[in-house]
Amino acid sequence: MTKTDVIRKDSRRAEDIIVQHIDFPNATVTMAGDLYLPENFSADQYYPAIVCVHPGGGVKEQTAGLYAAKLAAEGFVTLAFDASHQGESGGIPRRLEDPFARVEDIRAAVDYVSTLDFVDAARIGAFGVCAGGGYAIDATKSDRRIKAVGAVSPVDIGATFRRGWDGSLPLEAQIATLDAVAGQRAIEAAGGEIAEITYVPEILDDTTHADMVEAHEYYRTPRAQHPNSENRMLFTASVTRIFDYDAFAGAEFLTQPMLLVAGSTAGSLWQAQALHKRLPENTDLVLVEGAGHVGLYDRPEYVEQAMAALSPFFTAELL
Repeated sequence: MTKTDVIRKDSRRAEDIIVQHIDFPNATVTMAGDLYLPENFSADQYYPAIVCVHPGGGVKEQTAGLYAAKLAAEGFVTLAFDASHQGESGGIPRRLEDPFARVEDIRAAVDYVSTLDFVDAARIGAFGVCAGGGYAIDATKSDRRIKAVGAVSPVDIGATFRRGWDGSLPLEAQIATLDAVAGQRAIEAAGGEIAEITYVPEILDDTTHADMVEAHEYYRTPRAQHPNSENRMLFTASVTRIFDYDAFAGAEFLTQPMLLVAGSTAGSLWQAQALHKRLPENTDLVLVEGAGHVGLYDRPEYVEQAMAALSPFFTAELL
């Protein structure tokens, strides 16, 4: 642990929450994370832990850290971390959104927290927001060390790229994207300039979906803008991997308890609803009335409603 800061994150509590800035290994990559410790923390006690996964294009200091702090206030050790190839974490090339690597990041985070002397390795959960929710669910399918998973505004990033934000993108448009990737890859193979695309729109117009309008406000204005959240990803390397990815494939293997929290007006709601229908026995879906996709990232009135579901869920499954 390289540095310790004391910060106040949760206005519901008078006590301060301690955040330790840490590094942990992920094969050849060094990951950067923030470890949130419960109030009145004692290294002589054993705590449940939750690894918190940020959205595509996000970093640990944004919504993943916000929820990590709130969960720490409920008695959990929580870890928010930057994805490999992004933020303060290592990994070359930079600005790569690789879903398969993102899931391995989660496994490495579980490796790390499970070795901490004050963490009970039998009580580890996963949590994610947006694409981070999809990644957390995917990791939970194959990593039985994760005993419960919660997701806010969950999406499968592969389905989002293939079918569009609201699930209505026609096949010809999907093929056109793959044709564009193929053409750009040929350019780069011949020594041309490497192309990048944005996670959220830099320029808005009358056709921009309401969720993307708020995503622009969240990521590109002082509301939640962060210097390490660059809103750029490699075009060919990222999109090729994303199109091949399905976070919810084989979801029937996921027998651990799962909680999905989504906004009632979110264009992405179809994804949470579809997953919930596939796993009715062990999955709860909570709708936050009036919330869109991004409002659940940081709007206090919506975050508190999400926490009103997440806190008892993780408490029942891990505490």
